[in-house]
Amino acid sequence: MAEKILEIRGLTKEYHMGQVTVHALRGVDFSIYAGEFVVILGPSGSGKSTILNICGGIDSPTAGSVLYRGDDISGYKPKQLTLYRRSAVGFVFQFYNLIQNLTARENIALAGELGGSPIPPSELLEQVGLGERGGHFPSQLSGGEQQRVAIARAIAKNPDLLLCDEPTGALDFSTGVSILRVLRDFNIRYGKTVAVITHNSGIADMADRVLKVRDGLIEEEIENASPLPPEEVRW
Repeated sequence: MAEKILEIRGLTKEYHMGQVTVHALRGVDFSIYAGEFVVILGPSGSGKSTILNICGGIDSPTAGSVLYRGDDISGYKPKQLTLYRRSAVGFVFQFYNLIQNLTARENIALAGELGGSPIPPSELLEQVGLGERGGHFPSQLSGGEQQRVAIARAIAKNPDLLLCDEPTGALDFSTGVSILRVLRDFNIRYGKTVAVITHNSGIADMADRVLKVRDGLIEEEIENASPLPPEEVRW
């Protein structure tokens, strides 16, 4: 059995909006193992983004624990959380959030400075198929190219865990597949853990394991004995 990189136990999250309490998570339990590709699948409002934000140290739970390699980050102080986000976790979002006055190479290099063993920007640009585009600014790149730069930026610091929030949501099908290929390649080439949250059930076919989320709970957990390559995924 592979090492548990994340262990989630009894996770709850409540948001208070005036006199109304919204129960985003209702006692979630699951684990994510080193080196696997996990899809967290659910409709809008199911709680999957809340799970990702808490696992990444962006948000804090109301109750429960989040253990990263056995250490409970839910009790971390702000400086400890900042160090966790800087050293252990990479984030990919639906929108690219690149620094507009930096080139693709500079965006990647800046992120790499946060990690202790960064991956060279030139290597990452080649890996994401943009070896000749490193000197271009975000405004000179297509949406798919910007998302590739955003992924390269997220993995530049060589994180243990890559968390992806609807990374294909703003892209057409063929571009989305190319992004999934980049994510899977990172997972395989570097042996790193990748977790993708999505509402798109087709993407689940490429996962090693699928966690289905509904109404703030893990509804079902599926082991995928034969994950599809990204090129065969359809939606």
